[in-house]
Amino acid sequence: MTESNAGATRFATPMLIRFAHCDPAGIVYFPQYLTLFNGVVEDWFNQALQISYSRLITVDRVGLPIVRLECDFQAVSPLGDTVELGLSVVKLGTRSITLRIDCLGPDGQLRVSCEKVLVFMNLATHQSIPAPPHVRLAIERFMRGSKD
Repeated sequence: MTESNAGATRFATPMLIRFAHCDPAGIVYFPQYLTLFNGVVEDWFNQALQISYSRLITVDRVGLPIVRLECDFQAVSPLGDTVELGLSVVKLGTRSITLRIDCLGPDGQLRVSCEKVLVFMNLATHQSIPAPPHVRLAIERFMRGSKD
């Protein structure tokens, strides 16, 4: 975890841009960023929050569908680059969480930024639910930059 420019705690992970991410021009095909950004959310749960994302989905039956998404594309990411994907929490609501995700090139240049709202959902009923208490606590700790 690192501090972002806005002072918010930021989770970051490196990602190699692979052939499967790219279009015929050899740059990331823009919808692939959504797959990469979902991956950074999973990594954030597993690594920073210490909550198994797969258990949350398959055992606890809690999903996190996107209900709002806004992306800004600044620069291309070519095949073979190792980029840094970063995540910070903008807002933790009762039933939703707003995340800012970014993709930085090897030189630190912002390539893509995204703000997305995820809703906690009961996968049996497909209804929104309050954030599970253990998840809320872990996110609050992350937002404070705590490691306790």
